[in-house]
Amino acid sequence: MKKQFKLDEIDCANCARELQDELAKLDGVKSVSVNFMTQKLTLEADDAEFDEVLNRVVEFTADAEPDCEIIL
Repeated sequence: MKKQFKLDEIDCANCARELQDELAKLDGVKSVSVNFMTQKLTLEADDAEFDEVLNRVVEFTADAEPDCEIIL
């Protein structure tokens, strides 16, 4: 499954790239893209575990970029 989410307040292109690189390392993430210009996150994971992977992504993002929120 692949879904796109709006990001609120990702501060810079470098922050987006670093976040993308770290999210790609999380268990269950098939692919992830963080676009600073469009303020969007695209996540791909297996259908059966998508919600669990999404929760990991949301938690990691909150820790790594406290000002950034993933709008679900």
